[in-house]
Amino acid sequence: MIALQIILLLAMLGIIHSYLFFPLLLKWYTTGKKTHYSSYHHTDSLPVISIIMAAYNEESVIEEKIRSIYKNEYPADKMEILIGSDNSSDNTNAICQRIADESPNLHFTAFTKRQGKISIVNQLEAQAKGDILILTDANVMFDNDTVFELIRYFRDEQIGLVDSRMINTGLKKEGISIQEKSYISREVLIKHREGLLWGSMMGPFGGCYAIKKSLYRSVPLNFLVDDFFICMNVIKQGKHAINNLDAKVFEDVSNNLGDEFRRKIRIATGDFQNLRHFSSMLWPPWSGTAFAFWSHKALRWLGPFFLIAIIISLSILAFYSDFYLILALIAVFVFTLPFYDFLLKKIKIHNVILRFATHFFTMNLALLIGFIRTLKGVKSNVWKPTKRHQ
Repeated sequence: MIALQIILLLAMLGIIHSYLFFPLLLKWYTTGKKTHYSSYHHTDSLPVISIIMAAYNEESVIEEKIRSIYKNEYPADKMEILIGSDNSSDNTNAICQRIADESPNLHFTAFTKRQGKISIVNQLEAQAKGDILILTDANVMFDNDTVFELIRYFRDEQIGLVDSRMINTGLKKEGISIQEKSYISREVLIKHREGLLWGSMMGPFGGCYAIKKSLYRSVPLNFLVDDFFICMNVIKQGKHAINNLDAKVFEDVSNNLGDEFRRKIRIATGDFQNLRHFSSMLWPPWSGTAFAFWSHKALRWLGPFFLIAIIISLSILAFYSDFYLILALIAVFVFTLPFYDFLLKKIKIHNVILRFATHFFTMNLALLIGFIRTLKGVKSNVWKPTKRHQ
């Protein structure tokens, strides 16, 4: 009885701390706090940069993406763009080659064997001449000053990695785009505050971030989440990883639950790969980096196991106490919210609150499946990108 009560309490605290207490603590401790690093000005002699992008069948967005980069007023002689096509079968190659022919600082490589984003990025990084790398995805559009804002704080020797501020577009009530945007916007603030407090942002959004080339470490070819791996290696080398909210980028947010579920399974699998690889950074738990790693990532990734522990412990404790019986009934109601959302969706009723519950439980189911896949082993990082403009 006591053991079950302890398990229930710890499981509930694990979820509540990661999703509620930790974000509130960050907000409290960073109120009024500003980025203190030395920075470049537009009139300074700016560093040489290399913008790296792996693309696979991105004909619907690739030209718009490249044009958005060129809208930035960064010195042309100090910027190169390296694009690698991962054996694309649509018009991606033709579009990139046409633009490369008219742009001397754009270097395009059409790889003839499908090998996955990580392999492409590793190879392009080896060719890059810039002191700073900007790693970006084809569907993430730049603002007019994104490039400068990404490199602004690299004037400070402490800075090793700078993330952008992801702004989502294409919201639709009938799908999960509102919930996904809310989740991403919240994550942006959490990561920004981690950077302000400790210089230990727990992973950038892979769509666009900058890193010192000297700190880049090649990602293992079977890893599925490269951005977190790259970021943690920066922190491991004693440098700071931060977010610059002024480095704005725009992405069409995912709206299809099925597509997003498959994407989250892939990400979850990569999360557990990284958890095992960087487990030593969880100790000592009172250091800023370890506390953020535990609170923001490790406990959240263990969420499905906490939920299972809650179900099992309440199912047993309900037989011994009316208090736990009431808790069990509340839990049953909460856990079945996605079912009510599914029924309402069938009759074209879209409830935003219920859809948040669906989003939460779907994310945790994806984590559970990802954990199982990690145990089985991952041999390749090749995956099918989420459909654009849903």
